[in-house]
Amino acid sequence: LHPSSKLTLDQLALVETLAIGGHAVHRGQPQAGEFALIVGAGPIGLSVLEFVKLSGAKIIVLDLNEKRLDFCKKQLGVQHTIRFRGDGCQVKELQDITEGSLAPVVFDATGSTKSMCCAFNYVAHTGRLVFVGIVCDEIHFPDPLLHRREMSVLATRNALPEDFQRIIRLIEEGRIDTQPWITHRSPFAELIGNFLSYTKPETGVIKAMVEVD
Repeated sequence: LHPSSKLTLDQLALVETLAIGGHAVHRGQPQAGEFALIVGAGPIGLSVLEFVKLSGAKIIVLDLNEKRLDFCKKQLGVQHTIRFRGDGCQVKELQDITEGSLAPVVFDATGSTKSMCCAFNYVAHTGRLVFVGIVCDEIHFPDPLLHRREMSVLATRNALPEDFQRIIRLIEEGRIDTQPWITHRSPFAELIGNFLSYTKPETGVIKAMVEVD
């Protein structure tokens, strides 16, 4: 158990989600001033975003969903976003943003086999690719590309006790603001009726809090 006498229940409810991103960023080691690409702007991708922001790296977010990209821009202050359209243009857009060098560190938080295979194309020379999402499938990659760019491929899984302790401290100090994460609320008695809508991307849910009296 990792107690805090300062955080609200809302804040405490988000510590575990944030810990996944915190541990992933620790694995990827983004550096201040370099570009970091986050693929997938769901809750796990956003947890990665919070800690990349603390590193001082320049954030780029790639996602299919325009609403999620708008959330990143308007609520989280992300300057660069790319919408995945499935035609390969995302690589050209990434090159335009990075002046042709691609991303020194890429985090794939989609949990999509197709996306994870594509992610190798976004990594700069000697860059790091961190797989945050997990799939029960095989990941394929173009081997000449892997060797030519001398990539490092990293996996990240869950979090460590020190991740939880650090995140609690960061929220207590106001360095992480959990408020934008909470987009929906539901009284416990209405949860069954509301739950299905929370599974649909068009609802715009980032995190929904269930309130128990």
